Amino acid sequence: MKNQWLFFLKGIVTVRTSGRGSERFLNTLTRAGVSVWNVKAHGSQVLTFQMKLDDLPTLRQYARTADCKFEFVGRKGLPFMKKRMLRNSGFFFGAIAFLVVVILLSNMVWGIEIKGANPATEYKMEKELEKIGVKKGKLQFFIDTPEGIQRYLTENVNEITWVGVELKGTTYHLQVVEKNEPKKTELLSPQHLVAKKKGTIVGMFIEEGEAKAKINDFVKPGQLLVSGLIGNDEKKKIVPAKGEVLAETWYKANVTYPLEKKSNVYTGDQKVKHTLELGSLKIPLWGFGNIDFDHYVKEEDKRQVKFLKWELPIVMTKNIYREAEVMTQVFNEKEAILEAKKLARSKIKKQLDEDATIKGENVLHQSIENGKVTLSIHFQIIENIAEEQPIIQGDKE
Repeated sequence: MKNQWLFFLKGIVTVRTSGRGSERFLNTLTRAGVSVWNVKAHGSQVLTFQMKLDDLPTLRQYARTADCKFEFVGRKGLPFMKKRMLRNSGFFFGAIAFLVVVILLSNMVWGIEIKGANPATEYKMEKELEKIGVKKGKLQFFIDTPEGIQRYLTENVNEITWVGVELKGTTYHLQVVEKNEPKKTELLSPQHLVAKKKGTIVGMFIEEGEAKAKINDFVKPGQLLVSGLIGNDEKKKIVPAKGEVLAETWYKANVTYPLEKKSNVYTGDQKVKHTLELGSLKIPLWGFGNIDFDHYVKEEDKRQVKFLKWELPIVMTKNIYREAEVMTQVFNEKEAILEAKKLARSKIKKQLDEDATIKGENVLHQSIENGKVTLSIHFQIIENIAEEQPIIQGDKE
């Protein structure tokens, strides 16, 4: 039948009749408007056929006067599937509950390992971690990112210089570098110290080796500064040259700075939305409603849902919408030049070692066009230009 799939939604039963009046009973049902199909004969007095579940009252009505017996030998369709599901609901919901519990346990924090810190610093770090919710039994979705945890600890634990935070499975691993940590004795191989860039020497602090350059010498890259071969011509001793050679070096920076600068200023109001993502499907969990802010900055934090050690194609997303006001700052020419110089210094410092200093600066070129200040600045830097060069057997000065 063309519309048999509709009957499936309402339910289909298979009936078997037996007795001399089986055929008459089937004809009676047909005349009464009952739809029957798949009629099959099993001998001279036995028939099987299918009919709609809705027509059972009509079948029972005519069965009282029929000269045959009937029984139901098959049931299929949506109503019967619902009954089976309800009958097995305990197992079904138990399996769902088991999966949910395993997923939750797989995404909780079960361990925090801190290495490189003494007991007092470790205790203080544990207390600070508890303040931001990093503790055993807490769901990872509600904890800051490893980068955020690292930043918080660096700012709030004065005893540490640096901390690395890594999440492996259900355990946070923290590697700590404490302040004033005793330096380990370096085991150096025989070496010279040579210049790594050109410059004019302004200071030398030699711990080991023989100086081959002096104050006010102009040196070029690769030039020998401190020799690892000491002693007279008759007897040379090979040592690892060690020390610092400070020189005046030169850098150039080109920067531009706008006369009008727009920036976001947060008001303090925010709205948080949590979403569960299954592929392209996004299911809101909480934080409903529209974003009522005229202007806002969006921050997104995505966390992959794990099942034991595997990552599922499910993502928990936390979106923070911070209300912000766009502020326009207008600079005059003098102010813009000062800001451009600050930007140039910051740009140069990123290229230098931590102990390097800026001795002086000189503006080579300055222009204002298209609402921007453009500067070309020459910097004089004092920095250590010495670098190691291994001494290979057979080398001579």
